[in-house]
Amino acid sequence: MADPQALDEVVEFTSGLIRIDTTNRGGGDCRERPAAEYAAERLAGAGLEPRLLERTPGRTNVVARIAGTDPAADALLVHGHLDVVPAEAADWSVHPFSGEVRDGVVWGRGAVDMKNMDAMILAVVRSWAREGVRPRRDLVIAFTADEEASAEDGSGFLADAHPELFEGCTEGISESGAFTFHDGAGRQIYPIAAGERGTGWLKLTARGRAGHGSKVNKENAVTRLTAAVTRIGEHEWPLRLTPTVRAALTELAALYGIEPDFRDIDRLLEKLGPAAKLVEATVRNSANPTMLDAGYKLNVIPGEAVAHVDGRYLPGGEEEFTSTLDRLTGPDVAWEFAHHEVALEAPVDAPLFALMRDAVREFAPEGHVVPYCMSGGTDAKQFSRLGITGYGFAPLKLPEGLDYQALFHGVDERVPVEALHFGVRVLDRFLRTA
Repeated sequence: MADPQALDEVVEFTSGLIRIDTTNRGGGDCRERPAAEYAAERLAGAGLEPRLLERTPGRTNVVARIAGTDPAADALLVHGHLDVVPAEAADWSVHPFSGEVRDGVVWGRGAVDMKNMDAMILAVVRSWAREGVRPRRDLVIAFTADEEASAEDGSGFLADAHPELFEGCTEGISESGAFTFHDGAGRQIYPIAAGERGTGWLKLTARGRAGHGSKVNKENAVTRLTAAVTRIGEHEWPLRLTPTVRAALTELAALYGIEPDFRDIDRLLEKLGPAAKLVEATVRNSANPTMLDAGYKLNVIPGEAVAHVDGRYLPGGEEEFTSTLDRLTGPDVAWEFAHHEVALEAPVDAPLFALMRDAVREFAPEGHVVPYCMSGGTDAKQFSRLGITGYGFAPLKLPEGLDYQALFHGVDERVPVEALHFGVRVLDRFLRTA
């Protein structure tokens, strides 16, 4: 990329988007519209015709299409979300919605999740407009609402109500991939996501006999609930290898000169050292209790108690997940999905993956690109309803000591300016060749 203005704009846009508070607490009070208008204005400045779409007033999505030079080629979806998780200002070194640029770093909620990628997309598109560049295949650019909750007002709404906007799209890229992972021994690894665990957010409800807190009660809803929650929290899920995780382990083992023994995954992970962090959360299903709600007075035994559990399951692991929850909750506790989305798997031998690998290598020749599976989920789940295969590709070159994964939803979220510059260059190179 020979356009220095794009390098300035990616920093400006990251900071500008952070300053727009799009906190999504999950109760429907988020308003992404100001950020959507910010993005749409900059797309329009690149000669595009962005559409602003809402299911709920204020929960705004932006979609635009860039025509490619080959009308016979499949289209590519490039998407990012505009909402962010809450941030408590008192816990931060800088105000989380200041977008402050200090000592070569952009600070604020969304700096890595994922207003940085939104800014990269805008910077590349505007650079192309100035240079007269057109991609080979159509690109559909989408900025979505509500990713940090149910996506019902965002990608879910777009996929269900406006599938025509994504006509021809067969593949897509978004967050959580192509970032620098330092292994502590001098190696720089760039994991590109080619899968996601499924989402199984659960609501557990225990019912019992209400009564006085001083009386014996063998039908105590709180006791029943906490027993089930304890069983879930202490459960050891069995190891399972999906094709993406197997590919990740194979490439990591080769990098370290290890013979991969898939009969003893725990031992293999030990041999990988710090690099095991890229894989260890995706070799099994998981279920973590996160919220409890019971009672209204200390000396009253309530007739109902509720808990919530963040469950995730591997591709092909949903049946095991649900049958295990049936067993762990037992006869006295009912459970249901509060939010339920599919697990995803994308081929790592696809031409698009090779192009992503090449783009990273051009600007980080010392890096080692490997596939991996995300432990969480993205809007790729909803777009998969349209037959779109999703990858995580939001490139960042990060310095050693900056724990990228800990910054997701963490305190003092931030991104180096140089990382944004790297991301723009890699994204530009990839999208020109895709």
